[in-house]
Amino acid sequence: MILLQFSAAQGPEECCIAVEKALARFLQEAKKYYVAYDILESFPSKKGLKSALVCLDGKDAESLASTWCGTVQWQCQSPIRPRHKRKNWFLSVTRFSPIKPIEESEIEFEFTKAQGAGGQHVNKTSSAVRAKHVATGMTVKVQSERSQHANKKLAKQLIQWKLDEYQSKQSNALDKQRHQSHYQIERGNATMIFVGNEFKRLM
Repeated sequence: MILLQFSAAQGPEECCIAVEKALARFLQEAKKYYVAYDILESFPSKKGLKSALVCLDGKDAESLASTWCGTVQWQCQSPIRPRHKRKNWFLSVTRFSPIKPIEESEIEFEFTKAQGAGGQHVNKTSSAVRAKHVATGMTVKVQSERSQHANKKLAKQLIQWKLDEYQSKQSNALDKQRHQSHYQIERGNATMIFVGNEFKRLM
């Protein structure tokens, strides 16, 4: 299992748009190579995504992750500030250590009806899942998927991630690494370059 974080760091809104475009392109490639993925967390901005955390699994997950890790550059006139002189926007893709698996018996699950958009299906089924890690009291709620089974799987993975993050904070290792990744992007040495609103790859 591999974790990848897509981040606009402290970049402007154009970098957040680049994160959203890059994530969409990445997920297309994951499907192409039959790499299973789950979006564990995503933080929206006004026009795009500030960051997203993706969990990967599969035979080609390693090679796909290696291809994307590093700085991604997007060359494009700003779609929201047409007169802006800057045409190069950057985001980072950072890999983190695999999540240490926890047993399902360590988690309590509660199933409720999802709220919000979704039509009659949302109102008729208890597909939303609230998961609680018994030992720490840590809780998450997931209702992004239509089926209870899919939401339960995502809830368990998110609990795993939050538990791993919590434990790492005790030693300040992962916490420091993730914190720095949101502030540091190596510009001028991009591992991948995309151009235009179509987000076509140059290299």
